[in-house]
Amino acid sequence: MNFGNFVLNFILQAAFTLGLILLFGKIIALCNGAFYRNFGSRGRAVCYATGFIGTPVHEGSHALMCLIFGHKITDIKLFQVNSSDGTLGYVRHSYNPKNLYQKVGCFFIGVAPVLVGALILAGLLYLLLPGLFSSVWAEISAADFAEDVFGALGHIFAAFGHMFSYIVTWQWWVFLLVGSFIALHMTLSREDIKGALSGILAFLFVLLIADAVLVIINGSLLASFTGGVLACGAFLLFFFCIFLVIALILLAISFIYRAIASRRVSRA
Repeated sequence: MNFGNFVLNFILQAAFTLGLILLFGKIIALCNGAFYRNFGSRGRAVCYATGFIGTPVHEGSHALMCLIFGHKITDIKLFQVNSSDGTLGYVRHSYNPKNLYQKVGCFFIGVAPVLVGALILAGLLYLLLPGLFSSVWAEISAADFAEDVFGALGHIFAAFGHMFSYIVTWQWWVFLLVGSFIALHMTLSREDIKGALSGILAFLFVLLIADAVLVIINGSLLASFTGGVLACGAFLLFFFCIFLVIALILLAISFIYRAIASRRVSRA
């Protein structure tokens, strides 16, 4: 394998992990910010109403990644409504900055609400609509971004088509409701982003070293590893897109509310 292919594999791996997470995390954060602003003075009440599910998922995901990457949890609040600064929850943790594994963990701990949110959504789909999950999984598994980008996107869109075929079932609406609560609290705080940024270089360094080792052992192993990363990326992409669609629907509802509220005020 030549140097050009090595670099291309590394870029693809970074794009379908780091790139996807940060891109969708930012877009959903922008949608959520506008959603709550559109409710004006009632925005905080809406945040509390949706937070009883969304906030524990958000903070619990941070805590889970802390445990996986060996960080010590020093304090945790999964959900609170009476804080002086309005914080609904938090996870405070400490780690050894000289430990590379724990340093990489900073990235995953920071973006955990986005990652774990997608996994919970997948698990919810499996539990509520196993037939739909099987159809979606077949389409995602067939998506091969390394060989055919447009064909892979076609499989992702086909998976969305399967989603809407179950719209008449109550399980689909429960899935949408719980997904909405999770989506509205996937927003990464400044502390989350700061923590994630502190681990990005370590994450990329480990990825680079892993690629180099695979090339030394056998060049074909790198291609297989990249294929596995892209397959995971396709899985994340699908469920990130579901969250994005949910966030856009909720944003549209908030604009409708703001328009109605403004009209009432003008009439008064």
